[in-house]
Amino acid sequence: MEIIATIHTAFPQKFGIPRQSGLVDSLRARITFLPPYNDANAVRGLEEFSHIWLIWGFEGTERSGEAFSPTVRPPRLGGEERVGVFASRSPFRPNALGLSCVRLLGVETGPEGPVLVVAGADLKDGTPIFDIKPYVPLADCRPEAHGGFTETREWARLRVDIPDDLAASLRERLGEEDFAGLVGVLAEDPRPAYQHDAERVYGMAFAGVEVRFTVDDAAGTLHVIGA
Repeated sequence: MEIIATIHTAFPQKFGIPRQSGLVDSLRARITFLPPYNDANAVRGLEEFSHIWLIWGFEGTERSGEAFSPTVRPPRLGGEERVGVFASRSPFRPNALGLSCVRLLGVETGPEGPVLVVAGADLKDGTPIFDIKPYVPLADCRPEAHGGFTETREWARLRVDIPDDLAASLRERLGEEDFAGLVGVLAEDPRPAYQHDAERVYGMAFAGVEVRFTVDDAAGTLHVIGA
């Protein structure tokens, strides 16, 4: 397969990236095309769709000769229970391919071709895109679908506490749009599913800022302590 585009997001590292697309709609990203796919004709009509599918490549999931593992431990199950790899969206799969549905905000014209502006992406900055397809409700929406083990655990969000002076500083440094994205990401609890140390200080890189925080699980609150 050939890489057709690259996505540009606020995440230089894997830590903090939402576990699914669409969870944090306030996140913004831009998709730029590589030649010869940066022809405006290739996206003609795409602006008529509200959402698109991205088929992309996971980074750093190669197992270097390790045997195929038929089971994985999804974060949704606390990182402790195992399910079949094909019953999960784990990056550790036979082929390192990801699938994300994102909201299409617009198609811009840049000096090197069209640029797609999207919301809700769950990809690291610089992730290669292998294909883009429009989301078609008639075929892609299944209201009667069942979500398996994802429906057995509550999708709890954290309350994000940021001191007023630090919030003002972050708004100034990031801008209102990225600040909203940051708060949304923190509310989704970016910690590994198996870590629940109330004393531990976590660090997350986001849009050029290193955010430090702790989490009080008992209170369901994430405290930003520095950036």
